[in-house]
Amino acid sequence: MASLLRGLVVSVLVAIAWSSQVARGAEETIKIAYLAPLSGSLNVLGFEEWLRNFRAAADEINARGGVLGGAKIEIVPFDNKGSPQESLLVFKQVTDQNIRYVAATISSVALALTDAVAKHNARNPDQPVLFLDYDAREPSLTESKCNFWHFRFHPHTDMSLSVLTDYIARQPSVHKVFLINQDYAWGQSVSRGAVEMLARKRPDIKIVGNDLIPLGKVKDFSPYVAKITASGADAVLTGNWGNDLTLLIKAAHDADLKAMFYTTHAWAVGTPAAIGPSGADRVKTIMQWHVNEADAAWQKRLVAYREKYKALQYLDYLPIWQTMDMFAAAIERAKSTDPAKVAWALEGMEYNGPSGRSWLRAEDHQVMAPIYVTSFVKAGAPGVKYDTENTGFGFKTEVKVDADKTVPPMLCKMERPGR
Repeated sequence: MASLLRGLVVSVLVAIAWSSQVARGAEETIKIAYLAPLSGSLNVLGFEEWLRNFRAAADEINARGGVLGGAKIEIVPFDNKGSPQESLLVFKQVTDQNIRYVAATISSVALALTDAVAKHNARNPDQPVLFLDYDAREPSLTESKCNFWHFRFHPHTDMSLSVLTDYIARQPSVHKVFLINQDYAWGQSVSRGAVEMLARKRPDIKIVGNDLIPLGKVKDFSPYVAKITASGADAVLTGNWGNDLTLLIKAAHDADLKAMFYTTHAWAVGTPAAIGPSGADRVKTIMQWHVNEADAAWQKRLVAYREKYKALQYLDYLPIWQTMDMFAAAIERAKSTDPAKVAWALEGMEYNGPSGRSWLRAEDHQVMAPIYVTSFVKAGAPGVKYDTENTGFGFKTEVKVDADKTVPPMLCKMERPGR
């Protein structure tokens, strides 16, 4: 009888504690710090658009009732100017405001930030911060530099390049490839990976140039285009983004360079409008998904959010939707907003999104997700219902590779905190 009574008391106490947590949850606002270059020389326009995308995804969750019985999610922007050093200063502001979740990209920023988060959490085990990496793609972030407090919701460089180089290797017209990339962690990893993969998949392809350029500093790409022309390249592979991509493609068009461009960021905000007809039928790009692949329900949702936020694109950058949806699902699974408990809940989580099945590998916190190769073509062509940025051109899927075909080797040795 005594043991039965004790059990009843414990059950009542647990129920009271849980109802109290739900009540607190309904009143709580869960803040995510969005660190991005919202000023400076980098692609500010694109990062402002991604801020809209994050807010649209948060709106979707909040409209469903939030999490934990009513807690709302709020996106709080911080300007890091695209600098690793500035990001560390901003991170201090974030922790001073007791914001426990950080979303950021740019590989050099992410490398600095993942280390700062791990150090902060070691010093402050009762106030941990979780890093939601929605785009930074340097492979080491989930390999040699992996840590428990970092989750990447975008395939890394080698995963994307594997798909892109497979596609290139199948093109009989490609014999000479010129590589041009930005000289920082991301661009260096693209250059390194492309050389290795093309040599393995198509040994007959010659790398006729391999240039690294200072990030965001080149204003005139005509000398580079002259070099590409002189090399005889019939294909250019580039991980450039922002002005470093748009100025390159426009210079190639002006010089009547016939080479096809195989890119990773031609979809990025501001790029389609900047390249316009210069990129039509000559640009291929890697994407995670896009509005022309959406079903009717998703298309309706994307059109509505574009109108609400006066967005340039259709807010169809799936890694952001996936980051937010999995984050909310992890809070529900953990029954807590504690970043440590949310991290444990994220490990191994699956996501059946509009592109198909994906999941977060528990061992390294790397997402496995479908990857598309698309072409920039005139809207109205088969498979291109919507244009992008009012250009009259949109993206058409050439090939989709499912998540289980993109899985990289597991190279992470992660130390985990106690539960």
